[in-house]
Amino acid sequence: MRALVWRFDEPRRCIASAPVGGGIGLRSWVLNAQVPRDYDRVDLDMHVAEVASRQGCTGSGVGMLTAASVDKAVTTREDGVEVCATVGLSLPAWAAEPAGASVRAPSSAWRPGTINVLARVDVRLSDAALVNAVMTVTEAKVQALLDAGVPGTGTATDAVCIVCPPHGDVEPFGGPRSRVGAPLARATHAAILQGIDR
Repeated sequence: MRALVWRFDEPRRCIASAPVGGGIGLRSWVLNAQVPRDYDRVDLDMHVAEVASRQGCTGSGVGMLTAASVDKAVTTREDGVEVCATVGLSLPAWAAEPAGASVRAPSSAWRPGTINVLARVDVRLSDAALVNAVMTVTEAKVQALLDAGVPGTGTATDAVCIVCPPHGDVEPFGGPRSRVGAPLARATHAAILQGIDR
């Protein structure tokens, strides 16, 4: 199984919406694993543990899954921020779909798609700034989708992970006009647009 893997020399502070290792805490690794389009496993903890073990990851980590090709991942950098995105858009959706609305794939076959974003920043973020950084990444993702004419705010399975150092002075802000959030927004926007092009 193909996977993008980040291993840290010491555990890093992370916030993640990933199905495995989500929440806020110290994590030793992050992986973004490619799964088949007909993926139907529900034992995600076990599956991610298997993939992590094969990749030589130890300790606790974050596991994201995507049907998008990890070979087409895009990495962008700006002012101490690095963003890596895999962009799968076979099933875009609007976040506020009316209740009971069905989302149809562009063809008769259901094809999953997921946008996963890993962002690494070089300063320690407070808990509030970590939450705000997730919002910033999400807003920049939506802006990129709208700029590209994609009819949706993402997919129903998108995930975000923000990684920062566990030590050092604490940065209290992560919004799109903050010292960290502004380059984070621009790097995310660029990565998503390039991922759509690929």
